[in-house]
Amino acid sequence: MRHLATVLLAIALAAMPLHAQVGKNQNLADPNLADRDTLRSLPHVNDALADAIVAGRPYTSAKALNDVVAKTLSEAQRAELYARLFRQIDLNAASRDEIMSIPGMTSRMAHEFEEYRPYTSLEQFRREIGKYVDASEVARLEQYVFVPLKLNSASAADLMTIPGMTNRMVREFEEYRPYTSIEQFRREIGKYVDANEVARLESYVVLE
Repeated sequence: MRHLATVLLAIALAAMPLHAQVGKNQNLADPNLADRDTLRSLPHVNDALADAIVAGRPYTSAKALNDVVAKTLSEAQRAELYARLFRQIDLNAASRDEIMSIPGMTSRMAHEFEEYRPYTSLEQFRREIGKYVDASEVARLEQYVFVPLKLNSASAADLMTIPGMTNRMVREFEEYRPYTSIEQFRREIGKYVDANEVARLESYVVLE
């Protein structure tokens, strides 16, 4: 049975996109992109909290979102909300508290997340975490995480995994290569979007 489970996991992982560096969404709302009506439909989100979430944008980390939500909701309420709304965490930089904010996370699994750093791809995450949980749980956890994309070498397919990314913006990312500094990225991409959106996009990339 254990061998069969391993085979099934390998098949499931092989079917996942090879280029994805941001976890595949399974109906998890993005706090930077969700409109007010979507926010209001989520557990424990009233008008005031929906307005506070919108006002707090951009969220460049799970901690930033939690800082806003924790002013209103209890830990148990936040756990229910984060099953529907979450700011994905950087697998290589997220704090233990941010990892533990993923619904259903345990201290043991948080340790496994940290043990395999640095992650160079989501495929590595799937392979390593798949040693401990089945394919469906790997897929559930994956939607909460991302591996930073390399500004100068990420493929168009990689870049399109950033939430809210468009084909036009991918072309702008590629047009200004090679980037020699994050300041250059901010300046060039800032020609097309406002400062909040530049900050949101920047949080998914790294200058290698």
